[in-house]
Amino acid sequence: MKGRQAAMAVRVAVVAVFLLLLEVLCRSGVISPLVMIPPSAMLISLCEMLLAGDLTDDIVRTFGTVAVAFAAATVVGFAVGALVHALPRLRRALDPILASYYSVPFFVFYPLLVALLGLSVLPLIAIAFAFAAPAVVMSTLLGLDRVPPVLLKVARIHRLGPASTVFHVVLPAALPSILNGIKLALAYAFIAVIAGEFILSGGGLGYHIAYAYESFDNKTMYGLMLFVLVSAILLNGLLHMWEGRLLRRRQR
Repeated sequence: MKGRQAAMAVRVAVVAVFLLLLEVLCRSGVISPLVMIPPSAMLISLCEMLLAGDLTDDIVRTFGTVAVAFAAATVVGFAVGALVHALPRLRRALDPILASYYSVPFFVFYPLLVALLGLSVLPLIAIAFAFAAPAVVMSTLLGLDRVPPVLLKVARIHRLGPASTVFHVVLPAALPSILNGIKLALAYAFIAVIAGEFILSGGGLGYHIAYAYESFDNKTMYGLMLFVLVSAILLNGLLHMWEGRLLRRRQR
Protein backbone atom coordinates (compact mmCIF):
# COMPACT_ATOMS: atom_id res chain seq x y z
CA MET A 1 0.00 0.00 0.00
CA LYS A 2 2.82 2.41 0.89
CA GLY A 3 4.50 1.66 -2.43
CA ARG A 4 1.31 2.54 -4.32
CA GLN A 5 0.91 5.78 -2.40
CA ALA A 6 4.51 6.72 -3.09
CA ALA A 7 4.09 5.99 -6.82
CA MET A 8 0.90 8.08 -6.90
CA ALA A 9 2.67 10.95 -5.12
CA VAL A 10 5.48 10.87 -7.69
CA ARG A 11 2.97 10.93 -10.57
CA VAL A 12 1.10 13.87 -9.08
CA ALA A 13 4.36 15.74 -8.46
CA VAL A 14 5.54 15.20 -12.05
CA VAL A 15 2.22 16.43 -13.46
CA ALA A 16 2.21 19.45 -11.11
CA VAL A 17 5.76 20.44 -12.10
CA PHE A 18 4.91 20.08 -15.80
CA LEU A 19 1.78 22.23 -15.47
CA LEU A 20 3.64 24.86 -13.46
CA LEU A 21 6.43 25.01 -16.05
CA LEU A 22 3.88 25.28 -18.87
CA GLU A 23 2.07 28.06 -16.99
CA VAL A 24 5.31 30.03 -16.57
CA LEU A 25 6.33 29.59 -20.22
CA CYS A 26 2.90 30.73 -21.46
CA ARG A 27 2.67 33.70 -19.06
CA SER A 28 6.19 34.87 -19.84
CA GLY A 29 5.57 34.85 -23.59
CA VAL A 30 8.06 32.11 -24.37
CA ILE A 31 5.10 30.18 -25.78
CA SER A 32 2.96 32.47 -27.91
CA PRO A 33 -0.77 32.73 -26.98
CA LEU A 34 -1.45 31.94 -30.64
CA VAL A 35 0.14 28.55 -30.03
CA MET A 36 -1.04 27.72 -26.51
CA ILE A 37 -2.80 29.41 -23.62
CA PRO A 38 -1.79 28.88 -19.96
CA PRO A 39 -3.28 25.83 -18.19
CA SER A 40 -5.10 28.14 -15.78
CA ALA A 41 -6.80 29.87 -18.72
CA MET A 42 -7.79 26.45 -20.10
CA LEU A 43 -9.39 25.56 -16.76
CA ILE A 44 -11.24 28.88 -16.55
CA SER A 45 -12.55 28.46 -20.10
CA LEU A 46 -13.70 24.92 -19.35
CA CYS A 47 -15.48 25.97 -16.15
CA GLU A 48 -17.23 28.81 -17.98
CA MET A 49 -18.50 26.43 -20.69
CA LEU A 50 -19.64 23.85 -18.15
CA LEU A 51 -21.45 26.40 -16.01
CA ALA A 52 -23.13 27.92 -19.07
CA GLY A 53 -24.31 24.47 -20.17
CA ASP A 54 -22.67 24.85 -23.58
CA LEU A 55 -21.17 21.36 -23.46
CA THR A 56 -24.10 19.33 -22.15
CA ASP A 57 -25.42 18.09 -25.50
CA ASP A 58 -21.93 17.40 -26.84
CA ILE A 59 -20.92 15.51 -23.69
CA VAL A 60 -24.05 13.35 -23.85
CA ARG A 61 -23.51 12.66 -27.55
CA THR A 62 -19.81 11.81 -27.31
CA PHE A 63 -19.98 9.75 -24.12
CA GLY A 64 -23.11 7.96 -25.25
CA THR A 65 -21.37 6.93 -28.47
CA VAL A 66 -18.29 5.78 -26.54
CA ALA A 67 -20.41 3.82 -24.05
CA VAL A 68 -22.36 1.95 -26.74
CA ALA A 69 -19.23 1.11 -28.76
CA PHE A 70 -17.28 0.08 -25.65
CA ALA A 71 -20.05 -2.15 -24.28
CA ALA A 72 -20.56 -3.85 -27.63
CA ALA A 73 -16.82 -4.31 -28.13
CA THR A 74 -16.41 -5.84 -24.65
CA VAL A 75 -19.27 -8.33 -24.97
CA VAL A 76 -18.68 -9.32 -28.60
CA GLY A 77 -14.90 -9.30 -28.26
CA PHE A 78 -14.96 -11.63 -25.26
CA ALA A 79 -17.44 -13.99 -26.95
CA VAL A 80 -15.42 -14.09 -30.18
CA GLY A 81 -12.16 -14.59 -28.28
CA ALA A 82 -13.60 -17.53 -26.33
CA LEU A 83 -15.02 -19.06 -29.51
CA VAL A 84 -11.78 -18.71 -31.45
CA HIS A 85 -9.83 -20.20 -28.55
CA ALA A 86 -12.14 -23.22 -28.56
CA LEU A 87 -11.66 -23.77 -32.32
CA PRO A 88 -7.95 -24.23 -33.14
CA ARG A 89 -8.50 -24.35 -36.91
CA LEU A 90 -10.40 -21.07 -36.87
CA ARG A 91 -7.67 -19.54 -34.74
CA ARG A 92 -4.94 -20.55 -37.18
CA ALA A 93 -6.91 -18.88 -39.95
CA LEU A 94 -7.52 -15.67 -37.96
CA ASP A 95 -4.10 -15.25 -36.32
CA PRO A 96 -2.51 -13.43 -39.32
CA ILE A 97 -5.54 -11.14 -39.57
CA LEU A 98 -5.44 -10.25 -35.87
CA ALA A 99 -1.70 -9.66 -36.02
CA SER A 100 -2.04 -7.03 -38.77
CA TYR A 101 -5.50 -5.74 -37.86
CA TYR A 102 -4.53 -2.26 -36.66
CA SER A 103 -2.61 -1.49 -39.85
CA VAL A 104 -5.96 -1.01 -41.65
CA PRO A 105 -7.16 2.67 -41.82
CA PHE A 106 -10.80 2.08 -40.89
CA PHE A 107 -11.88 5.67 -41.48
CA VAL A 108 -11.74 5.02 -45.24
CA PHE A 109 -14.80 2.79 -44.78
CA TYR A 110 -16.90 5.68 -43.48
CA PRO A 111 -18.62 6.36 -46.87
CA LEU A 112 -19.59 2.67 -47.05
CA LEU A 113 -20.88 2.75 -43.47
CA VAL A 114 -22.93 5.86 -44.23
CA ALA A 115 -24.45 4.11 -47.24
CA LEU A 116 -25.29 1.08 -45.10
CA LEU A 117 -26.30 2.75 -41.83
CA GLY A 118 -27.36 6.23 -42.90
CA LEU A 119 -26.29 9.71 -41.77
CA SER A 120 -26.51 9.08 -38.04
CA VAL A 121 -24.32 8.20 -35.10
CA LEU A 122 -24.30 4.53 -36.14
CA PRO A 123 -21.31 4.77 -38.55
CA LEU A 124 -19.27 6.37 -35.75
CA ILE A 125 -20.28 3.59 -33.34
CA ALA A 126 -19.31 1.02 -35.97
CA ILE A 127 -15.86 2.55 -36.41
CA ALA A 128 -15.28 2.77 -32.64
CA PHE A 129 -16.44 -0.84 -32.27
CA ALA A 130 -14.05 -1.92 -35.04
CA PHE A 131 -11.18 -0.24 -33.18
CA ALA A 132 -12.03 -1.58 -29.73
CA ALA A 133 -13.30 -5.14 -30.21
CA PRO A 134 -10.05 -6.75 -31.49
CA ALA A 135 -8.24 -5.62 -28.33
CA VAL A 136 -10.71 -7.64 -26.24
CA VAL A 137 -10.48 -10.60 -28.63
CA MET A 138 -6.68 -10.72 -28.45
CA SER A 139 -6.53 -10.21 -24.68
CA THR A 140 -9.12 -12.96 -24.17
CA LEU A 141 -7.06 -15.34 -26.30
CA LEU A 142 -3.93 -14.42 -24.39
CA GLY A 143 -5.61 -14.88 -21.02
CA LEU A 144 -7.08 -18.27 -21.94
CA ASP A 145 -3.71 -19.40 -23.30
CA ARG A 146 -2.10 -18.56 -19.96
CA VAL A 147 -4.43 -20.64 -17.79
CA PRO A 148 -2.06 -23.08 -16.05
CA PRO A 149 -2.80 -26.70 -17.09
CA VAL A 150 -2.37 -27.79 -13.49
CA LEU A 151 -5.49 -25.81 -12.55
CA LEU A 152 -7.52 -27.69 -15.14
CA LYS A 153 -6.19 -30.98 -13.76
CA VAL A 154 -7.22 -29.92 -10.26
CA ALA A 155 -10.70 -29.09 -11.58
CA ARG A 156 -10.97 -32.56 -13.11
CA ILE A 157 -9.75 -34.18 -9.88
CA HIS A 158 -12.48 -32.35 -7.96
CA ARG A 159 -14.97 -33.42 -10.64
CA LEU A 160 -16.04 -29.90 -11.53
CA GLY A 161 -18.44 -29.63 -14.44
CA PRO A 162 -17.69 -27.52 -17.54
CA ALA A 163 -19.58 -24.49 -16.24
CA SER A 164 -17.97 -24.66 -12.77
CA THR A 165 -14.53 -25.08 -14.34
CA VAL A 166 -15.04 -21.99 -16.50
CA PHE A 167 -16.38 -19.74 -13.73
CA HIS A 168 -14.21 -20.94 -10.83
CA VAL A 169 -10.94 -21.81 -12.60
CA VAL A 170 -10.56 -20.53 -16.17
CA LEU A 171 -12.02 -17.02 -15.86
CA PRO A 172 -10.21 -16.12 -12.61
CA ALA A 173 -6.90 -17.29 -14.11
CA ALA A 174 -7.47 -15.36 -17.35
CA LEU A 175 -8.89 -12.26 -15.65
CA PRO A 176 -5.74 -10.04 -15.63
CA SER A 177 -5.27 -10.29 -19.39
CA ILE A 178 -8.98 -9.84 -20.08
CA LEU A 179 -9.06 -6.71 -17.93
CA ASN A 180 -6.10 -5.29 -19.85
CA GLY A 181 -8.07 -5.80 -23.04
CA ILE A 182 -11.11 -4.05 -21.56
CA LYS A 183 -8.98 -1.04 -20.61
CA LEU A 184 -7.51 -0.92 -24.11
CA ALA A 185 -11.00 -1.19 -25.59
CA LEU A 186 -12.14 1.87 -23.63
CA ALA A 187 -9.11 3.84 -24.80
CA TYR A 188 -9.55 2.79 -28.42
CA ALA A 189 -13.29 3.54 -28.37
CA PHE A 190 -12.64 6.99 -26.91
CA ILE A 191 -9.91 7.74 -29.45
CA ALA A 192 -11.99 6.52 -32.38
CA VAL A 193 -15.07 8.54 -31.39
CA ILE A 194 -13.17 11.79 -30.78
CA ALA A 195 -11.15 11.38 -33.98
CA GLY A 196 -14.27 10.45 -35.93
CA GLU A 197 -16.09 13.54 -34.67
CA PHE A 198 -13.21 15.65 -35.93
CA ILE A 199 -13.89 14.76 -39.55
CA LEU A 200 -17.06 12.65 -39.79
CA SER A 201 -19.62 14.27 -37.52
CA GLY A 202 -21.69 17.41 -37.11
CA GLY A 203 -21.65 17.36 -33.32
CA GLY A 204 -19.86 16.09 -30.25
CA LEU A 205 -16.72 17.20 -28.45
CA GLY A 206 -14.40 16.29 -31.31
CA TYR A 207 -16.45 18.30 -33.81
CA HIS A 208 -16.35 21.42 -31.63
CA ILE A 209 -12.63 21.08 -31.00
CA ALA A 210 -12.08 21.00 -34.77
CA TYR A 211 -14.48 23.93 -35.27
CA ALA A 212 -12.69 26.00 -32.60
CA TYR A 213 -9.34 25.20 -34.24
CA GLU A 214 -10.56 26.34 -37.66
CA SER A 215 -11.99 29.51 -36.07
CA PHE A 216 -8.69 30.29 -34.24
CA ASP A 217 -10.60 30.13 -30.95
CA ASN A 218 -7.77 28.85 -28.77
CA LYS A 219 -9.67 29.51 -25.55
CA THR A 220 -12.52 27.18 -26.49
CA MET A 221 -10.29 24.64 -28.20
CA TYR A 222 -7.93 24.18 -25.26
CA GLY A 223 -10.80 24.17 -22.76
CA LEU A 224 -12.43 21.30 -24.67
CA MET A 225 -9.12 19.50 -25.03
CA LEU A 226 -8.61 19.75 -21.26
CA PHE A 227 -12.06 18.28 -20.66
CA VAL A 228 -11.38 15.35 -23.00
CA LEU A 229 -7.99 14.71 -21.37
CA VAL A 230 -9.35 14.82 -17.81
CA SER A 231 -12.34 12.64 -18.76
CA ALA A 232 -10.10 9.99 -20.32
CA ILE A 233 -7.86 9.96 -17.24
CA LEU A 234 -10.83 9.64 -14.87
CA LEU A 235 -12.43 6.84 -16.88
CA ASN A 236 -9.14 4.96 -17.00
CA GLY A 237 -8.70 5.52 -13.27
CA LEU A 238 -12.16 4.09 -12.54
CA LEU A 239 -11.38 1.01 -14.63
CA HIS A 240 -8.05 0.65 -12.83
CA MET A 241 -9.81 0.78 -9.44
CA TRP A 242 -12.36 -1.80 -10.58
CA GLU A 243 -9.53 -4.01 -11.82
CA GLY A 244 -7.75 -3.73 -8.49
CA ARG A 245 -10.87 -4.79 -6.60
CA LEU A 246 -11.43 -7.79 -8.85
CA LEU A 247 -7.81 -8.90 -8.57
CA ARG A 248 -7.81 -8.54 -4.78
CA ARG A 249 -10.99 -10.60 -4.59
CA ARG A 250 -9.39 -13.20 -6.89
CA GLN A 251 -6.33 -13.42 -4.62
CA ARG A 252 -8.54 -13.94 -1.55
